[in-house]
Formats: sequence, C-alpha cells, structure tokens
Amino acid sequence: MADTIFDLVVVGGGPAGYTCAIRAAQYGLKVALIEKTDLLGGTCLHWGCIPTKAMLFSAEIWDHIKHATKYGIDNVDQPKLNWANLLQRKNDIIVKHTKGLDFLMKKNKITVVRGHGRLTGPAKAGVFTVDVTAEDKATAGAGSALQTKTTVLGKKVVIATGSDARMLPGYKADQTILTNIEILSLPAMPKSLVVIGAGAVGVEFASVFKSFGADVTIIEALPRIVNVEDEDISKELTRLYKKRGIEIFTSSKVDKIDKTADGAVVTFTDSNGKQQTKTAEKVLVAVGRAPRTYDAGLDKVGITLDRGFISTNEWMETSEPGLYAIGDIVAGLPQLAHVGAMSGLVVAAKLSGKYARPVHRNRIPGCTYCDPQIGSVGLTEAQAKEKGYQVKVGKFPFVGNSKATIVDSHDGFVKVVSDAKYGEILGVHIIGPQATEIISECVTAIELEATVEAMMFTIHAHPTLAESLLDGFSSVEGMAVNV
Repeated sequence: MADTIFDLVVVGGGPAGYTCAIRAAQYGLKVALIEKTDLLGGTCLHWGCIPTKAMLFSAEIWDHIKHATKYGIDNVDQPKLNWANLLQRKNDIIVKHTKGLDFLMKKNKITVVRGHGRLTGPAKAGVFTVDVTAEDKATAGAGSALQTKTTVLGKKVVIATGSDARMLPGYKADQTILTNIEILSLPAMPKSLVVIGAGAVGVEFASVFKSFGADVTIIEALPRIVNVEDEDISKELTRLYKKRGIEIFTSSKVDKIDKTADGAVVTFTDSNGKQQTKTAEKVLVAVGRAPRTYDAGLDKVGITLDRGFISTNEWMETSEPGLYAIGDIVAGLPQLAHVGAMSGLVVAAKLSGKYARPVHRNRIPGCTYCDPQIGSVGLTEAQAKEKGYQVKVGKFPFVGNSKATIVDSHDGFVKVVSDAKYGEILGVHIIGPQATEIISECVTAIELEATVEAMMFTIHAHPTLAESLLDGFSSVEGMAVNV
C-alpha cells in the first residue's frame, strides 16, 4: 500500500465520498477510499436520509390505513403497530444498500482502506501522505484492505468526513435525550416526544411519531419552523401541524432538561418571555449538525477553519493546492446528501479533465419529507426582493388538482417566484403531496433559465400531481385553469 501512489484519495465513505470515488474510477483514475467504520454509506445511509424516510413511509401507510374503509377496504378497524417489524424493515433497507456499495467498490476497482485517515502535511513532490489507523477496530468489508496502521499516498486528496449531530451544551445523548442516532433504534414507540429544533430533522420526526399516536411538541428558537423555507411554506406547515395536534412554540429558548423516572421535563422560555415546562417520555435534540473536521490533519496543511467548516473555491478546492473538500464540511453549502454527492461528481470530472460545472447555490433543491412534504429550489420571495428583483408571484392550491383528490391529499400549494421584467423563474416552493418528487422539474427549469411563459406551454400529463406545476406557473399571470 505504501508503495502505491493513487491518482485520488478520498477520506470518508458517505454519499459525498463514495460518489466522488466511483465517478473518478469511471473516468479511469486509480482511487483509494478511506472509511473509519466497517460500513460504507455514512450518516445518510445509516442514521439519516434512508432510515428516516423508511420510517416516514411506514407512517404514511399507517395514516392511509386509518381511512381504509373510505378507500373501499374493510376489516381494518383495529390496526396494531408492530414497532419491531418497522425497525427491522428500516434495518433491512440499510443492509441492502450497504451491500450495494461494497459491490460498487469491487465493480469500479476502488481500494477501500478501513481506518481513520489523517493528513500528514502538504504534498511533497506532488504527493500527499495520509496516515490511516484502525483505532476503532473496524473490520474489513468486501473489497477492503485492513491493517492496524498504514499509509496511503495520493496525487490529490478529497476530504469528505461528514458531520455529527449537535447537542445542547451540558448534555449528552442517551436513551432519554436523543439525537437522530438514538431515536432510530428506540426499543418501543414513545407515547410523548418533545422535539427541540424545527429544521428538516425535527419536523420529520415530529411527523413520524405524531402519525403513530404520540403527543408531540416542537420548540424552536427562531421565529418560524423550517426557517430556511419561504415564509408562506412555514406558515402553511405550522397551520397543518397544529391541525394534526402538534403543539408548536417558536421564538422559544430551552432553559434546561431534567430527566425523571419516566422521561424528562423540558423547561423553556416562550415568545412572551414566560417560562413553561413540557413533560415527555423522550426528548429529541435536532439543532443542526457540526462538521467533522476536528481530527483530519487539516492543521498539518495550514487550513484555517470557519466555525469548523472548510472554505473552498467553486471547484471545491481548498487553500491548499490539490486538496479538496466536499459534503457537510464545506462552508456556505447546505448539509444535504445530494449537494455532497454532486460536489463529488464535480471534483472527479475536474480532476479527470472532463466537462464539469460548479455547484450553484440557488439551484440546489431542498426536500423535507414530513406530512405534508416540502420541496423548494431557488430564491424565496423575500430573498428575490432583497436582491432587487421586481417580483411577480403565483400560487396554486392542491385542492384544485385532481390527482391530489385521488390520493386524498388536498393540503398545500405550489408557489412560483418570478422576475416580472423578463419572466425568468427565480424560485419554486411546494408544500403538499409528493413535493419532494415534483420539485425536480423546477430544478431543471431554473437550471435552464426557463421563463414562466415557456413553462405555461410545457405539456404536463393528466392526471398527475406534477400537473399542479402547470397551474402554478400559469398562476403567475393569473391564468391558472383549475382554481
């Protein structure tokens, strides 16, 4: 291993890292992938995107079962939640895709090195040295090379070490105070849950556990939930969550969490300055994620971190020539698996001398898989106005969409933000059924700098949920047909 000089060494086997490694190998580069655990896939596959969406799908089925008679299905009056089977299905999905990644490493002739990778310093004679130690006692998986300590040499290095869930100061995760990791393996469904933080993670788990019958309370420090979304989206989700019976406190600060014999008591100061308490079996802390850059040897190459994040140029290269960073550790980019993966594809193409385009911040879709779902891309209405655009907005409610009626999901809307002068689509914000799927069309439209007029004359199949976009774009001109 120490005698082999790889064209590219990727440190971190999550969606950013393994995507970069695979594409680089497809371009003909000799690639090594360093992963400190015995399983590829990172947080996304094991503790994030995939398992949470598996649970959300089960929750969606459960909600449909509640109305089975209306759908023409009798004798489903007393469904019983099998929590163990729900978790087993979630785990089976993880195992399937973990094995799939091991196969892809073999298929693309990528050398997988198990252990913790640390840079030792700048490149010497055009070659970086990464020390790898198996301090976590990782075991070798398919296609991997395991040594207790080894050195990996590479002409270029990509750091893709991911992130960790943030915890409130003074607390540690356990079986009562949870992060996204602990909540995915609870031995039983809790009857009550307090969620601290109302970003994507917080509102998704709130949705899951409310569907299964738990009493759910959300406490958010910011003025509104899903704060990164358009303000109208936040208002609608708040309305619909309250309709579902989810209690929401915004502009509220958590003062302390006291564990009890049956759970915990959360003390917080609400928006009126009044101190309140909430008792629950479990408390989920969902206050964001911290970049995992603290032990990657970045100090050896003189990288100055920005609150733990790494600054890069548009091609993801750091201030150290030949050293790249992708994924959750990059300053200024949202911590989303698809952003990390695309950044990895960009780096692989650039290093291989192939066509590439940098990641454009305003063309990144955001997806939240709560009920109802949220999908968005581009500028919010407020952001467009702040940038000086003369804004023209259209909004179409799903109640006017026939497929939404068929799937019994009428809540929500499509909101289009456009430039009044030229008609260019600046942003699309969706809350409603399958919003995370139909937002892709809007990403394409913005990527191609489409105008409202062009999309008004783009044929959408009927009856589909995507057809709501046709009315959404038309609504900018006050010409939605179905409302």
